[in-house]
Parts: sequence; structure tokens; C-alpha cells
Amino acid sequence: MRYTDCCHAVSATVAAAAEKLCCRADFVTEKSENEDMWLRTSDASSLSADDVAAKLKVDKSVGLGWKEADLRRQLIGFNEFSFKEGDPPWKKYIEQFKNPLILLLLASAVVSVCMKQYDDAISITVAIVIVVTVAFIQEYRSEKSLEELNKLVPPTCHCMREGQLEMFLAKNLVPGDVVHLNVGDRVPADLRLFEANDLAIDESSFTGETEPSIKDINVVLKPNGHTSMRNIAFMGTLVRCGNAKGIVVNTGEKSEFGEIFKMMQVEEAPKTPLQKSMDTLGAQLSFVSMCIIGVIVVLGWIQGRPIMEMFTIGVSLAVAAIPEGLPIVVTVTLALGVLRMARRKAIIKKLPTVETLGCVSVVCSDKTGTITKNEMTATCIVTSDGHYADITGTGYNNRGEVHILNPNDIEVARESIGTLLEVAVACNNAVVSNDKLLGQPTEGALLFAAMKFQLWDVNKKYDRLEEIPFSSEQKMMIVRCRRAGEGTKSDTYFVKGAPEMIIPTCTKYSYRKTELSLDTSRTQEFLSEAVDIGRRGLRVIGFAKGSSLQELMFVGLIGICDPPRPFVREAIQTLVQSGVKVKLVTGDAQETAVAIASMVGLDTIHGQCLSGDQIEKLTEHHLEQTVNNVTVFYRVTPRHKLNIVKALQANGHIVGMTGDGVNDAVALKKSNIGIAMGKNGTDVCKEAADMILIDDDFQTILSAIEEGKGIFYNIRNFVQFQLSTSIAAMSLIALATVMGIPNPLNAMQILWINIIMDGPPAQSLGVEPVDHDVVRQKPRNVKEPMITRQLIFNVLSSALIIIAGTLWIFRRELNDKVVTKRDTTMTFTCFVFFDMFNALSCRSQTKSVFKIGLFSNRPFLLAVGLSVLGQLAVIYIPFLQSIFQTEFLSGTDILILASITSTVFILSEIRKLIENQLTRSRKRPCMSLV
Repeated sequence: MRYTDCCHAVSATVAAAAEKLCCRADFVTEKSENEDMWLRTSDASSLSADDVAAKLKVDKSVGLGWKEADLRRQLIGFNEFSFKEGDPPWKKYIEQFKNPLILLLLASAVVSVCMKQYDDAISITVAIVIVVTVAFIQEYRSEKSLEELNKLVPPTCHCMREGQLEMFLAKNLVPGDVVHLNVGDRVPADLRLFEANDLAIDESSFTGETEPSIKDINVVLKPNGHTSMRNIAFMGTLVRCGNAKGIVVNTGEKSEFGEIFKMMQVEEAPKTPLQKSMDTLGAQLSFVSMCIIGVIVVLGWIQGRPIMEMFTIGVSLAVAAIPEGLPIVVTVTLALGVLRMARRKAIIKKLPTVETLGCVSVVCSDKTGTITKNEMTATCIVTSDGHYADITGTGYNNRGEVHILNPNDIEVARESIGTLLEVAVACNNAVVSNDKLLGQPTEGALLFAAMKFQLWDVNKKYDRLEEIPFSSEQKMMIVRCRRAGEGTKSDTYFVKGAPEMIIPTCTKYSYRKTELSLDTSRTQEFLSEAVDIGRRGLRVIGFAKGSSLQELMFVGLIGICDPPRPFVREAIQTLVQSGVKVKLVTGDAQETAVAIASMVGLDTIHGQCLSGDQIEKLTEHHLEQTVNNVTVFYRVTPRHKLNIVKALQANGHIVGMTGDGVNDAVALKKSNIGIAMGKNGTDVCKEAADMILIDDDFQTILSAIEEGKGIFYNIRNFVQFQLSTSIAAMSLIALATVMGIPNPLNAMQILWINIIMDGPPAQSLGVEPVDHDVVRQKPRNVKEPMITRQLIFNVLSSALIIIAGTLWIFRRELNDKVVTKRDTTMTFTCFVFFDMFNALSCRSQTKSVFKIGLFSNRPFLLAVGLSVLGQLAVIYIPFLQSIFQTEFLSGTDILILASITSTVFILSEIRKLIENQLTRSRKRPCMSLV
């Protein structure tokens, strides 16, 4: 950062300090003249610790001075993430009114006020306020994902300043500070380690890998020529064991986590399919309304009627055609869906997310903690003398047994397995305290395997004298132990690690209580056995023991797995059968990823595998062409995950991305549905996601998709009912006007019909129980509008029946061409009964009401029952008769009306029956070919 930049970035006081600092010949002078003084984290990993200290002008044993650190902080800033100041709440609330449907309703309310239809204006305004307020609250509560990143910076840290170890707020760290790490500490910044003692850091939230990363202080080159970052401790990761010292190379947004932060700031969550459908519906209704006004005005003008009178009628009909209850129904339906999902152990953070789940066509799933349980478990044992055993039970507990598979000589087999497990426990640093594992997951798996074999006191038999910790170079851990109370002759070396490293170093192998020489052919057999176990998706550990490292005896192998979650295979199969593609996206190696994918039923034969390095080499266009055919993505970084999501979305997919780590947050935000794990997920991951699985169960996604599909169909059913009833009422008045006959309904009766159209009977369609068959249907095509051709046909056919039946009743009663109370009462009741039967038929567009269950939607039955009782009250209670201008109807009248109005329901049931038979007949030839 140059001096001029500082002047713009800081206050006058700080600028003066920076100017004074620039005059010095040491640190900042070199900074101003030499911009490369500041290191990227990757660059620091390729330099020795001394070179890093020299570039950052710090003595590793003394640390920075307080004054020097303060001046650096003025230039660099605090070790935290800065956030863009968002719009004030009032502005966010106002922005909710930009929705086309809301704008259309506002226009309707204004027109209603101008025409002195205050009841309509009030009902529309109330609907708008409810919808806008709910949407605002949901959005306001969910925009916290970036703020959660500051939780990765621990509040305090141990830092060397002027030769003294101090504890202060981590946000005050600057590049060049010397930090001390101990077990349980969260790394406060990106550190270049220069001292590390048995250091293992949990980077699972960052890399996605379950095993803690063993750290070293040396510069190590990878086979591809790049530098390994094993000498770097990354901000936000957790120290699992050991201790270390390191130099701060980057803080805040310049750290590796800062890269994720910047990506999250850039990416915007996409608009949900339901929001797009509502926008389209608002535009369509606006167009229809304008057409109605135009047609009515033109017809009136042709008939010679006053233009203003016809314009007033046209506007009234257009306002009546707008379903002001739709936004409320959508909001209530989605809110109830959120409550149902909460009972099914899924927290939905935004209302539209529920419906979007029904459109998901691709689920990109993280492996660790999502597909698998994130619990390492020993599952099989192979001893050097050919005894095999399976280990039951999963997780970090001793519930399970060791089953010997070839018990010809059970005593020898038990002794061989016991010897193997004894090595596994002796060469182990894991500890169980209060039923909780303290230590590395792999070592914990070995410890609990021994417990299942009833080995409890191995560590009491030996005193540990020396340990050579596991490293990525030697790939083995070695301990030298002595039997308790015995002399040096009892010293024994216990070794565990990668079979390809251990077996070749052994000179003997154990065979039926004896020691045999290990020749080349036998070595190959053991190595082949290890490969076979690895192909089953297990991590293979080899074990040996001996009196010296030159005379080791191989004792056997143990396979360890991170088991798939229960029922995850069945859930994936159901998703695949319904047309949803499932892709595994993980940071693990190819062999592990492919093996787990095969276990859970993903197609690894026809589906391709793609690594993060291969993604880097592909162009954006080429990745979009390739991504559809890939089943497993391995060795991927957060940027790769983001590229995968974008490529899938570019192909028109609605993408659901699952994850539990910080490394998943960016892709979760960019995806259409971000799904976080509730138990093992990080706070950043949960805040970036749209949905949180409380139990981390992949199967819950299946329930969520089922719920999403059902909700959309319920909303569409409501739209069908509203439009058919609105068109019928509007057409009835329009036809009466055009035909020059008296209006068949008075103002109060029209108001009552509007209450029914937007009231409980209509609202109860939104709570129709989810049809479990919907989960087997293909994901909804988001390009398909809410109002389809089929829906238009259903709406028009129902509206025509209602119009024809109501007009027939009106003309039948209108004998003397003078409108009486009986005429309007019969017509009014006829239309209301048509409404009730129409609502019944709209409970499903494809299935018969008797198939889905006549009594399955109790709120609907209650709403219709109350509406019918209300209509009868309007007819038979004198006080209401005077208000609605009605009169008493006989039982025969009611039966005649019921028989006529039921035709809309009967004809709808016949239509569904015919359509279902045609659908089945089209499918039969395909089934016979299969």
C-alpha cells in the first residue's frame, strides 16, 4: 500500500503516523519501495522460516515491538473481516413492494378507492401489508452469513511481543507477529510454522478431510513440483494435538479464509423458481386486466353507452379478476411447509426455499459428514497368518463385536487377533474420557476395536519410552515400550502405518505363534491383500512389532471406514429414479471417493470422475459440457465447488448443494438450495445455507423435495380455483352488461362471493396434505409458467360450466323481466354452491377426490361447511335477509341448486379419469418393451 493510498484510507491522525513511518529507513521504507515484502500464504510455504522472518523484519525469539505492531496495524488493518454496510431496514422494507404482483395489487387498491369500493381497498391493503412484512422479516433474519466468518478468529491468542509472551485480542495481530499454539487453540491467522512438536491440526472445516493434518516446519515439494502447505497453519483451523510456534504471514481478508470471504461477497443467491413464477403471473394478470378494460370499453362504445360508464365497469371487473388472496395463500402455504419441515428435522430459513426444493434437478453432496457419518470405524481385520474377522458397530463407542470368519482353530485365531490389536493400542495416542474421544479419529477407531475384543489394559502392561510421530514422509508411527516392572530386555517396538511402508521393512511375519521369514512372494501377497481392502473404500493400516527396528515382525492389517449414513443409499436411489442427479463432491482421494460413491449406489461405471486439478485446466465452456456426465468430483477446493455449481446452473439445472464446512459456504450460497448439516456443520456453513438438516441425515433431503413439490401443486390448485371463480363472476357481470339484462347479483352478494373466493375455502386448498407420489415425479421445469395450457383449459372449462349454470337459473327465474328477491337469491345461492363444488374439484388437478381421500383435508371440509352454513344463514335469518336482499328458499330449491352446481365437480372427475386412462395407455407400450 503506497502513502497516497494510506491517506485516502485512514483518518488524518493515522495518515500523519503513516507519513512519519515512511520516513524511517527500516520496515515501512522498504514496504513503500518494495511492495513484495508482504507475502501470500502460498509463497510463505515455499520459503524457509528464516527467510519469512527476514522478509517480515522480525526476530523469531523476540517478536515485534509494540510500536512496530501498532504501525503495521494502521497500514494493514485489524485481523478481522470488514462488511459492506447494508441498506437500512426501512429501505429493505420498501424494496419488498417492487414485486410485480404487489405493484398490481397496489394499483387495484388505488382504483378501488377512486371508485369508492372501500371494502375491496381495505382487503387488498391488508393482504399487501401481511405479505410484505413476512417477506421482510425472513430476509432480514437470514442475511448473516458473512458476519459469521468473524467467529473463526478467536477472541484471544498467545503472541510474543518484545521478548514476552502476551495474551491479547487476536484482531490485533499483524504480519510478523510470533504466535504460540497449544492443544485446543483455534489458529488466529495464517502462520508459517518454524517450530512444531507432534502438531496435528483439524482442517476438516477448511479442506473437508476427516483426518487431522500433520504439520511440519520444512519446505516440501509435491510430485508435481508445487510446494506442500504442510508448514502453514490456516486461520480458523483447530489444534488437535501438539504445540507449535509460527510467524503471522497474513491476517483477515488476506488469509486463505479471506479468499472464501471475498467469494461470498461477490456471489449473489439466485432468485427462486416460485418468485419467478409469481413475477410472471403478475405480468400475465396485468396484461389480462388491460385487455378486459379495452374490450369492455370498445363494446360499450359500439353500443353507444357513455365511455366513462363503460370504463368504470371495465376497471371494476379487472380489479375483481385480480386474486388478491394469492399472496396470502402463497405465504401461508410456504409458512406451513416450513413448520412441517421443522417437524421432519429440517430448518428452512427462507419461505420460498420450500417450494424451490421441488425443482431441484441436481444434488451435489459433500462426502464427509453428509453421505458418511464422519465417524471412523474399524470394520475388518486380516492377520498375518490368514485369519479374518469383521467388526460390528459404528461410531466412537465399544458397542459391537469382533466376529472371526474362519474359526477352524478359534484359539489360535483369537491369539493372532489379540496380538494385532495389542499393537494397535500400544502404538496409539487416543484417549477416551467420559465416553468422549480425545485424539485422532483413526486412532480412536483402533482403540474402540480393541475394546470390542475385550482388550482393556494394554497400556497398563507397558511403559512408553520413546515415540516417533507419524509424518507424511515416513507414513508410520513408532513407539518403544517396556513391560511394566521389567528390564531393558523386554523393550519392544510397536509400529503402525501405511502397509506399503511397513511390510517391506519387516523381516518376519507371525504365523500360528511362530515367526517365519518374510520373503518377496509373501510380501506381495500381503500388499495385494491391502489393495483389496482399499478397493472396498477402507483406509488400510498395517501393524508390526519387534525387538528392534531392524527385526520387525508383520502381524496384520486393519481396514477402517467412515461408514455411510443409514438409509442414504435408499434415499439416493429414490432421487435418481425421480430424475434428480446426485453427484459426490469431496476433497478426498479418488479411490476413497469412488468407493464411497459405489457403496451408496451412485453410478461409477458410466459416470466420469473429475479432479480439482482437471477442473482448473478446463475452460468454462468445456466444464459446462463435461459436468453433466460426471458422478464424482474429488480433490476439490471451494473455488472448484463454486465452478461446478455455476456450470450446472449454466446447463439449466436447479442445484442443491450440501456441506458442513467453511469450505462449502461459497458454493452453498451460490447454489439454488444450500443445505447445511446441523450437528457437524460450522456456523458459517449454516448461515450461508438455505436449509439446515438438524440430524445431518441425507434422507431428510428426500422429505424436503417431496414437501416442495407438494407445496407448488397446492399453490397451483388455489390459482385454478381463484381464476375460474373470478372469471365466472366477471363474465357473469360483463355478459349481463353486454346483453342489456339486469345485473343478476347486487353489491352485497358480490362482496360475499369475493369473501368466499379469497377466504377460508380458498385458503384451505393451500394446506392440502402432500401427495407422497409427487416425490417420484420428475423435478418441475422452472421454465414452465405457473399458468400452463392445461391449467387454462381447466380454468375455462370450470368457468364456462359455472357461467352457463348460473345464467340458466337466472333466466329461468326471470319470467316477468323484473328482478325480484327470489331471482337474486336463487342466482346468488347457485353461484356460491358452484364455488364450493369447484373448490372440491380443485383439490387435485390429476387425481380423483375419492382417491386422495374425501376427508383427508380437514381444514377444507371445515371451511366449506362453514361457508355453506353462512350461505344458509344469509337465506334464512331475517336480519341477514334484509342486508343481502334475499328470501326464504324451499328444500326443493336447495336440492335443485345442489344437483345443478355439482356438475362442475362431476365433469371435472370425468375429465381426470379420461386423462389418467390416456396417460396409462401411452405408457403401456414402453413397459411392454421393457
